Amino acid sequence: MSFPVEELLPATRRALLHRLAVGQAEGRTPSLVGAVVRGGHLIWSDGRSMIDDHRPDENVQYRIGSLTKGFAAVLVMRLREEGLLELTDPLERHLPGTSVGRLTIAQLLSHTSGLASETPGPWWERTPGALRPELADVLGEQPMRHPTGRRYHYSNTGYALLGALVERLRGEPWGDVLRREVLDPLGLTRTTLSPRPPHAGGFAVHPWADVMLPEPLEDTGVMAPAGQLWSTAADLSHWAAFLATGHEQVLSPAAVAEMRRPAAQPDGPEWTSSYGLGVQLWREDGRVLFGHTGSMPGFLATLWVSEEDDLAAVVLSNVTSGAPVPVIAADLIRIVAEREPRLPEPWRPLPEADPELVALTGPWYWGPSAHVLRLRADRALELAPMGGSGRGSGFRAEPDGTWTGLDGYYAGETLRVARTADGAVSHLDIGSFVLTRAPYDQGAPVPGGVDPRGWQPS
Repeated sequence: MSFPVEELLPATRRALLHRLAVGQAEGRTPSLVGAVVRGGHLIWSDGRSMIDDHRPDENVQYRIGSLTKGFAAVLVMRLREEGLLELTDPLERHLPGTSVGRLTIAQLLSHTSGLASETPGPWWERTPGALRPELADVLGEQPMRHPTGRRYHYSNTGYALLGALVERLRGEPWGDVLRREVLDPLGLTRTTLSPRPPHAGGFAVHPWADVMLPEPLEDTGVMAPAGQLWSTAADLSHWAAFLATGHEQVLSPAAVAEMRRPAAQPDGPEWTSSYGLGVQLWREDGRVLFGHTGSMPGFLATLWVSEEDDLAAVVLSNVTSGAPVPVIAADLIRIVAEREPRLPEPWRPLPEADPELVALTGPWYWGPSAHVLRLRADRALELAPMGGSGRGSGFRAEPDGTWTGLDGYYAGETLRVARTADGAVSHLDIGSFVLTRAPYDQGAPVPGGVDPRGWQPS
């Protein structure tokens, strides 16, 4: 259930503008636009610029660089939802003739393919795409830099391949597909491949002097899916809402959630960055954010979403480097989250509950480890360790009476309720792990058996 979006307090709005102003001044960027989204709605936006009495607003276009990758990834995920491909498919199956056909679609989406970060030849972001008219020109003679699937290595060339894959399966330019399948349904009328007024010009600022140099604005050709798009803070606010919830005409909530999960588990509990499927993940001050950063000569952009806070932020600037745009966007979320934290929705009982599922809830034991099983909406289950540490997961109900793990250790594993001959519940089976109502219950088929003498004092 959604509630009316309340206007931010004046002190919060002032704090947001102050952060934007500091970012523009200290980052020495000709202009900076920021926006905050809550509950899927734009609730604040403002801008600062080097021109007196001028504030670029949420409808001014900026180049968004690698935020483009998320749009390209959605087109690929749509093909998967339609059954036209699997993420585990090798590229060769759908886009034959490249020198890297063994790479899987998932590896390209998640930057684990081992491909080079950039194209051979002149810097692709600052030169015409006509210099690289074919995929072979993008890949070069030695496109690989690392063993496939072994490590994360950001690859712009991988997204050129994904754009070509979309064109091959749809039979038309990827930009036309993007407009029809994503931009139009989401109402992103100011997101385009080429700039449309009003739009910002891109500049480089000298590192040691307060002078500027215009950057060239090139059509990047086959590299466009890696960073070509232009957009506005208003359009990207809608995009942030989509990344949080999905859209029935574009991509299902489950598929969008899959995109924003780490493709490989981050290293350790203190991880700071990771990557999903066309979506970056970043941890700032303990807050997990997803979205993407972007840069092209003359422009920096960032979009972050905090699912826990029901907040998103967009920051766009027209400078090549120097402005800490990702940090500014994270700070906009933090300012609102701390000053006006999200109100939890009122507790309400489930609209209906199967008595047999209610009977399953409560304590369960994996060996001597205590867990608790809770019933959620739509027959979903949630298993959590009682002591705060241990293996747990949410589980989605399946039509066959089983449940599938959604996260944690049991992600993708099947939970089954085992019953005795008379129909009574015997135990839970999760991927061969037996959970019983008592620690090492002698009446359940615990693997390895249970000592018949039971629990002993010594």
